[in-house]
Amino acid sequence: MEGIKIKRTFTTDLPLHEGRAPYWLIKLMKELGKEVCSIIIKEYGTEEFLRRISDTFWFQSFGCVLGYDWHSSGVTTVLTGVLKEVFKENDLGIFVAGGKGKKSRETLEELNGLRKFNFDEERISKYKYISRIVAKIDNSLIQAGYQLYHHTIFIDYKGKWAVVQQGMNLQDLTARRYHWLDENVKDFVNEPHTSIVSDVVKEKVLNMVAKESEENRKACVDLVNEGINKIQRSIKECVSGPLDKWLESHGQNKIPHYMMPREINWKALKEIYEKKPKKYIEIVEFYGVGPSTIRALALVSEIVFGTPASWRDPVKYTFAHGGKDGVPYPVNKRTYRKTIEIFRDAIQRANIGDNQKLLALKRLALLEIY
Repeated sequence: MEGIKIKRTFTTDLPLHEGRAPYWLIKLMKELGKEVCSIIIKEYGTEEFLRRISDTFWFQSFGCVLGYDWHSSGVTTVLTGVLKEVFKENDLGIFVAGGKGKKSRETLEELNGLRKFNFDEERISKYKYISRIVAKIDNSLIQAGYQLYHHTIFIDYKGKWAVVQQGMNLQDLTARRYHWLDENVKDFVNEPHTSIVSDVVKEKVLNMVAKESEENRKACVDLVNEGINKIQRSIKECVSGPLDKWLESHGQNKIPHYMMPREINWKALKEIYEKKPKKYIEIVEFYGVGPSTIRALALVSEIVFGTPASWRDPVKYTFAHGGKDGVPYPVNKRTYRKTIEIFRDAIQRANIGDNQKLLALKRLALLEIY
């Protein structure tokens, strides 16, 4: 069986559910999770496991097979937490850092544990940078109203990595999950995600990692290199006159997504100007640059300099096998059977007790489609 090749972007919905997973279920999830992870790594290697964990279909299916809720936001936090414990307790060649809430803020400190793979300080610093930048990108460059509260990074002994992180929208009580895989990231600010998981599609979302925003990103760099006086004059122009004419010429009224942010970090912009950035990522990674500053630069670049940003929400509907009511599409029986076949093979190969194996096979049997 060949490894899964991931080169696509998918999404699905994750409603917020309250409550905690019971201890007995977590215990069983860890036991079965260990066996499934061991088989995949033994048969196909750690890189293949990272590919699968970055695939929203596989991630969601794995949560189902381990017995957790099939579609809630808790799938992300519980499954990554279980996997973190599995890899901490077993020498499988993968290190996991981060988690939910407070644990996510401890990620950088936890990454010092990569010394177990004999990584030096320079190499560890690289993964700390990756952890920070992917979180900042999903918080600031895709402005759909989701604030990250969960962040987990997976790193194998070869240095390959994957990230699974999740944000919360308190207005519509949904979560959005972001999947990253190192082999898919050619540029952190240009279509870097393997998948973004949410089916709440916003009408207008500033999407500065879209390919369509490339010229806008270049214009932002040029604008910053002009200095804050130029930026301030351009913002004043947008607010006091040309914005109305621009919107009118584009057949638009004053609409929220074109409103200039009230607060901009001028100190940070001045410091960035002094460093003369050459690439957009140099602006993004600068301390103090957040959603408001990113948005202001994008609006000025679009309205004053005519380089449009993307307002396309990077969300598409994706379900592992379709929906019973034909939404978003009818159940794909062939894919469904293949999923069952893959996991049945994994469980049959696993070195677990007969009772647990029987329970797992019975669960899979209930999914058969004739």
